[in-house]
Amino acid sequence: MATRYAYHPGNVAHSNAIEVADTMPLASESLGIELVPLEGATSCGAGIVRQANADLQVVLNARTLAQAEAMGLDIITSCATTAATLHEDLTLLRNDGKLMAKTNDILQRNCGLTLTGDVKVHHLLHVIVDEIGLDNVEAAVKNRFDFKVAGYYGPNMQQAGACGGDDPFDPDYLEQVISVLGGNAVEWSCRTHSVGVPGVFSEEKTVMKQTAAVLADAKSEGAELMVSACNLSHMLLDVYQGKAGKVSAQQTKIPVIHLSELLAFAFGHHVDRLAQLRTRVMIIGD
Repeated sequence: MATRYAYHPGNVAHSNAIEVADTMPLASESLGIELVPLEGATSCGAGIVRQANADLQVVLNARTLAQAEAMGLDIITSCATTAATLHEDLTLLRNDGKLMAKTNDILQRNCGLTLTGDVKVHHLLHVIVDEIGLDNVEAAVKNRFDFKVAGYYGPNMQQAGACGGDDPFDPDYLEQVISVLGGNAVEWSCRTHSVGVPGVFSEEKTVMKQTAAVLADAKSEGAELMVSACNLSHMLLDVYQGKAGKVSAQQTKIPVIHLSELLAFAFGHHVDRLAQLRTRVMIIGD
């Protein structure tokens, strides 16, 4: 069982999502996962860099992938956007020999690295289900999550080869994890819908409507809490939910936390934050 990984924190874990930086190491330690930092790894580009310069995004991600290869480790991340974007560019390089050669030439000249393509990219969710096992997750629980929880995957990692053994079209890994942590997993249709992150700066009104649709759907199905497997989408679902509600005239107020927070709290870490979350769940609502 692989339990040692090169850790990519994702796009916002050390800026807008410091909760991930705080809880990912603790959650991983409780499950016996060793996180080895990818020193100097860049953002995956989140598909935004690709819009301006696709070659630049590929080279940046090839550098990150090559770093992990040099360490002899696969990559783990808690961000669905990062997992999917790295996977997409890795697949592109594996399938295009000319692009791989061109990219390796740039890597060699700039940082002395070479990518073979043998490295793999994993999301935290898939590692804990496929590698650690739900029995071991349940055994680590100290604080059972007795909430009605809506698990949000986002669209990015829901593609063949990027979501472990889960079904790309009808996933249930997140619901399984919520259940073994003691929560009541809510069934809802928007769990894989996009909230439009790449368009937030150019098409804000449209993105707010997309975000509101996801939040309103979770609330309509009785969710008291939402947990996001995507750090980047979490920013819109949490920080922008008030604006999304105003733009759409829908009910959008619901606490939203990261998957790493859900795990860390359940495993007995940051009990003060768990207490604050319980208060938020009681106060926020209609």
